[in-house]
Amino acid sequence: MKCLVVDDDKISRELMCECINETDDLELASVCKNAIEATNYLDKNEVDLIFLDIEMPKMSGIDFLKSITNRPQVIMVSAKEKYALQGFEFAVTDYLMKPVDHGRFLMAVKKAKANIAPSKLESINAGNIFIKVDSELIYINTKEILWVEALGDYVNFITALKKYVVLSTMKNIESKLSKAEFIRVHRSYLVRIDQIKKISEDILLVENKLIPVGKSYKKELLDRLNTL
Repeated sequence: MKCLVVDDDKISRELMCECINETDDLELASVCKNAIEATNYLDKNEVDLIFLDIEMPKMSGIDFLKSITNRPQVIMVSAKEKYALQGFEFAVTDYLMKPVDHGRFLMAVKKAKANIAPSKLESINAGNIFIKVDSELIYINTKEILWVEALGDYVNFITALKKYVVLSTMKNIESKLSKAEFIRVHRSYLVRIDQIKKISEDILLVENKLIPVGKSYKKELLDRLNTL
């Protein structure tokens, strides 16, 4: 879950960021010092969960909630209990008292996870795969994969740190990886789109690897890229 922290107090911000960074399945998307910064951020970005302070200069957390549409889940954070009722009128997921206790933080996050729609859960799970290497199942976050390369009856998963050799076909691997993240560029290569550094003629560069682009795959590749 992508998280946004909105708090004018530096110590509170740092504590919340630490809690998020130490929690599996949470990703710190951004930190805002006030509600105006948060409003500007949300105009251009999407998040799944906001940790929102109440008493802030220029715009309070309550006013912030009134101003945004299509709200993600919100966990309010405050040193005062008196805002709790107002918060729940906006259907916030939970209300944390400052200073935030880590155990109580985890309880609030558990509520937020329980509220995720099934389609969202499928999206999250799509970013994680287990591959069978020898007799073991190895977990890989798909964000770590740079490219996938066919090698006879085997397929190589290439990450920045390691190579994994798996008995499989490219067709099978292609069906398991997100089409939003990966693209087939050759009968022997699948690449992660956001890792493509350069394309020249029928060659592209991923990391320090030159990868051929097949003629039948080139049009789709160029159509998928965000070009100027």
